[in-house]
Amino acid sequence: MNTDFVVKTCKSSGAVSSKIFCGILNERMKHVVEEQGVIGEEQNGFRKDRRGENNLFVLKYKMCAMRASCGLEPTHAYELRDALQETSQNGYDFTCVPLVHPRLVREHVSGASVNRQGPFTRPDLLLSTSDWSNLVVVTLNAAACQGCESSNRTIVANSEASIHQELVLASHLSVPVVMVRLISDSCINLARILHNKVVAGCSFTVWVRVPLISPASEASYFRSDVKAPNYKDTWTWWNRFHSIANIEKKIGLCLEIGADLPDDDQLERWLGEHVRCAVLPTNIWLTNKNGFPVLSHRHQSFTEQKNDDQMSQYVRGYEDYLQCPLQPLMDNLESQTYEVFEKDPIKYQEYERAMYDALVDFVPEEHKHDRTVVIMVVGAGRGPLVRRALVAASQAERNIKLYAVEKNPNAVLTLHAWKEMEWGDKVSVVSCDMRDWEAPEQADILVSELLGSFADNELSPECLDGAQKFLKPDGISIPSSYTSYIAPLQSPKLYNEVRSCREKDKHFLHHYETPYVVYLHNKREIAPSQPLFTFQHPNLSATIDNSRHGALQFQVTEDSVMHGIAGYFEATLYKDVKISIRPETHSPGMFSWFPILFPIKEPVHVREGEMIDIHFWRCVNKKNVWYEWCVTDPVSSAIHNPNGRAYTIGL
Repeated sequence: MNTDFVVKTCKSSGAVSSKIFCGILNERMKHVVEEQGVIGEEQNGFRKDRRGENNLFVLKYKMCAMRASCGLEPTHAYELRDALQETSQNGYDFTCVPLVHPRLVREHVSGASVNRQGPFTRPDLLLSTSDWSNLVVVTLNAAACQGCESSNRTIVANSEASIHQELVLASHLSVPVVMVRLISDSCINLARILHNKVVAGCSFTVWVRVPLISPASEASYFRSDVKAPNYKDTWTWWNRFHSIANIEKKIGLCLEIGADLPDDDQLERWLGEHVRCAVLPTNIWLTNKNGFPVLSHRHQSFTEQKNDDQMSQYVRGYEDYLQCPLQPLMDNLESQTYEVFEKDPIKYQEYERAMYDALVDFVPEEHKHDRTVVIMVVGAGRGPLVRRALVAASQAERNIKLYAVEKNPNAVLTLHAWKEMEWGDKVSVVSCDMRDWEAPEQADILVSELLGSFADNELSPECLDGAQKFLKPDGISIPSSYTSYIAPLQSPKLYNEVRSCREKDKHFLHHYETPYVVYLHNKREIAPSQPLFTFQHPNLSATIDNSRHGALQFQVTEDSVMHGIAGYFEATLYKDVKISIRPETHSPGMFSWFPILFPIKEPVHVREGEMIDIHFWRCVNKKNVWYEWCVTDPVSSAIHNPNGRAYTIGL
């Protein structure tokens, strides 16, 4: 779970013990984050000796590093300056306070106080503009927010006027964030008001504060006179609010994490949301044997989500970042692209293992000195597979004759350089499209790395079908087969990213009908992935046809919202040597491929027990290959990318 902010809440009103605990907790946390360099210079805020107009904390989560600001929500703030001072002394970056006193009753339509004179809250002179805009998060009046959903029109009118008054003041003060609390799924009018304000234009972001477990559910655990609510969890509150607010980017989730946590399935669903802030009350912290405040193990596993492996280091900065898939058949890749892929140790390690096993199987031990194996590396790039083939042959003690076939003239320069510096006569470099090459002899082993994020989306089937003419009848293809997989995906963040990709000079649905390569981060798979299309090599079919159609059904286990379709692949290189980017079988440490995302125009709300039906087509003509897809159940969507109007892969 990624958050921009962490807010700690003091529960005991004015309690000395609570204040002491807050001080100890934050001194320890401050020491840790300063020592480990977790917080960057942009987040100086209230940090010691770093306060000032030029040292502002970052409001936006930075993709380049894992950074978080930590704030304090006091039980009351009688004097705002004193509250800020206390926050500063305890090492926090910002404070969270009500914009208007919670007990102040304002009547704008009718009532005894409708003509009351005087200010309704603090003036802006208490703080400098810099402090208002960087060190204060304000909360809207809870009574006014609840009153928006009343059946009494007078209460609704008064509440709407109060909220409007506070939002106008928030804009005037230039506060960065306005927070509103949800206490039920009755939030339609409130969502409308805030959405209208955001659409009209405002300088602040809205945080919608939602508890992981509703107060009524918690009370029912301990009191027999309180019945458990008939809804399942508070995610439905947030989903309803966010859907009515059109999944606006400037309306984010603030998740309040209590002492009790729901079951793992519900927690996983929250991980699919873009959490802007996490609220951690002081009463959920424990004290370890060394006297340090810590969270329980389950709380830690939910909030931290640490990944220190090589994969996480490589993808840092690319989380949920949309990229257009490569088209290496149409375009010549750049040197830096080759360089990035060549850094993947796992992919080439597995290829080397597959070539070693193939050589050992192809040439028996008793013939290893009098037989030469012809290996052709098609789509050789800058030569990583060629180097691995030479290593595999050396380890297997087999004689090989090696061809490196590459169509990119710039990469061919690198191949010739390797030939002159290291390979010598062991390798013959061929500058040609593999489909057009007239090979001087047939190959025993045909090796390629033409796979894309969706297995066949970089036209590996078409390339290898054209190249298999120079593979012997008993020859070996590496890879020997590959299968694409799809899964329904929940990710409002990715949906918003896709929605913002619209281009004026293209079809108005172009951005919804284009697949994107993306490292899926803020997401949740609604159901496990299932196999879609499979291709085998060599292709021994009498008539080769690489067009496909697949229809899959997915069982929904939790109420969810489908925002797109995730695509993966599994590939068999040779016998039991496999590589995969499918979550269930992902090759550890392999980062050459990110998953692929197929968007859908409208989110699909699904309920527990329902089936999601997805249809997929791989379409082929003489010039292009493209995908078409649609959802047919529980609702029917239009075909996405008909006739390849938005996206095609050129042959």
